[in-house]
Amino acid sequence: MTWKKLTASWPSWVERGALWWSVLYAAGAAVAAATGPAFGYALLGKGTGPAAEWTAAGLYGAAAVLAYALPRRPDRAWPSRLAWPVVALCLSSGFTFLLSPVHLLAVLTGRNQPPMDWAAFANQGVAVAGAVLWGCAALVHRRRARGRCPYCGGREAAHGAPATARTAGLVAVAALVPYTTLKTAWALGATVGFTGTGRPGVDPTYTSDTGLWLYDHGIDITAVLALTGMTLALALTRPWGRSLPRLPLLTLGWAGAGALAPFGIFLATIGALTWTGAIDVGLADHAPWVVAVAYGGFSVYGLALGRATHTYQQATRRACGSC
Repeated sequence: MTWKKLTASWPSWVERGALWWSVLYAAGAAVAAATGPAFGYALLGKGTGPAAEWTAAGLYGAAAVLAYALPRRPDRAWPSRLAWPVVALCLSSGFTFLLSPVHLLAVLTGRNQPPMDWAAFANQGVAVAGAVLWGCAALVHRRRARGRCPYCGGREAAHGAPATARTAGLVAVAALVPYTTLKTAWALGATVGFTGTGRPGVDPTYTSDTGLWLYDHGIDITAVLALTGMTLALALTRPWGRSLPRLPLLTLGWAGAGALAPFGIFLATIGALTWTGAIDVGLADHAPWVVAVAYGGFSVYGLALGRATHTYQQATRRACGSC
């Protein structure tokens, strides 16, 4: 079977794929726990000892049981509902991989960064692939349980971007304005929201010479990436975006939503709790509002980007010949 035919027939095999992926990933976690090296199996990338690997083995073993039940309970809603927490579990294991393109950019590579753990990096990539498999399996099962076509959901493709999608694009853009403005202001010499010593927004110890040169000229590379993220959100929700390649837009959209939504929610929560005095996590160099508003804006961006990407995917899909 060719790759094109394999991808076109994904609803017919994705549940089995999720099953075998879960079995193999759980087995790998058990081997890592028994032999010592983590190989990236520790949840959230933390090296917390064999307990984390055994926990991962148990959780992914339970996921394999659920995957076994998916095609055998096609008329029940609970298997697909339980599948979405498995997607979240896979993303927690592969979260760092979603941000890896940023870390691999030469301009962001600092002098004193720790060496790349390639085994963990590959493992995180496999975990992200598992999240995709499980998400597709959950979608197929839900469609079948509702009596719809597993390929397209039994709905006509939308033409144009609905008003809610256009709004999502604008919300995504607005969510990154505080971060972009603040980082650019810091690069231009302002210190608003910065309470530490040195230069806000850049650490010469961990920033490359290229990054420092750009910063000295008023350009913060992360602000440039934020502008790129704004452009992506607009491309997904505006007519001119339909002339761009579909697959890269979908890949960037889903990867950005999956990485930034939980990351932003975490930062927004930490910043808000610190701002109100409920906790003290030692944010000595930043005012609490910076973390809650500027950095926490990634949560709104990630959620809005997910909405925009989903609408774009529905509106640009090909006609289904299986209904």
